[in-house]
Amino acid sequence: MTPPAGSSALVARLRAAGCVFAEEEAALLEAEAPDSSALEAWVTRRVAGEPLEQIVGWAEFAGVRVTVAPGVFVPRRRSELLADQVVRRAPRRALVVELCAGVAPIAAAAVRERPDLEVFAAEIDPVAVQCARTNLGPDRVFPGDLYAALPASLRGLIDVVVANAPYVPTDEIALMPREARDHEPLVALDGGADGLDVHRRIASGLGDWLAPGGQVLIEISPAQAPVLTALLADIGMDTEIVRDDGLEATVVRGWLSTTN
Repeated sequence: MTPPAGSSALVARLRAAGCVFAEEEAALLEAEAPDSSALEAWVTRRVAGEPLEQIVGWAEFAGVRVTVAPGVFVPRRRSELLADQVVRRAPRRALVVELCAGVAPIAAAAVRERPDLEVFAAEIDPVAVQCARTNLGPDRVFPGDLYAALPASLRGLIDVVVANAPYVPTDEIALMPREARDHEPLVALDGGADGLDVHRRIASGLGDWLAPGGQVLIEISPAQAPVLTALLADIGMDTEIVRDDGLEATVVRGWLSTTN
């Protein structure tokens, strides 16, 4: 049933469905929908629990509007810390690769602030790959699983590996909000028994793919950060934990000394 005209009715409908930011969402849906039929279809999808960003087709991330599509992982605001760390830490004209890139928000935001960077992304989900190619450029996104997706010409030359790899332990997937567990790919959420399966694989390839003095930046939960720092230390990296309380975000940074 089509709701009565007017934002108040739409706000009430969204609020009844549990949307915390019903007023903002109603305004965005009304602004973005091309006509009343599309608006009703979009509201129905939102009430059913589909992420707002998948419905309108984009997400705001670190000042960049990135394309998203139904079924992809939606960039979280906390991941803006990763983008900020790339901007701050990458050397001049650095080669940066975003692994587990999804729609490549980190890479897109970083190169916007640092156009001197040479940025690439790798992603296994084909729908996300198409979005990432829109956000970053068709020749900058490689489909495939982690390092296997990358051209051999990048081996040993990457200055910064950045990743928001899946870090939710398998048993905790059921506890996630339904927007995530019902509408985002499991491969982007499930990190295995302790949430660090993919991180171990990323770490195992760093020695082959990083340039001398290269570094890695990985988003993680606060509880998992000490385990990840130990994992990187075991392969000879110096490490630090970066925290942004405002974003409720944690990033582990590891780097190789030029003498390694």
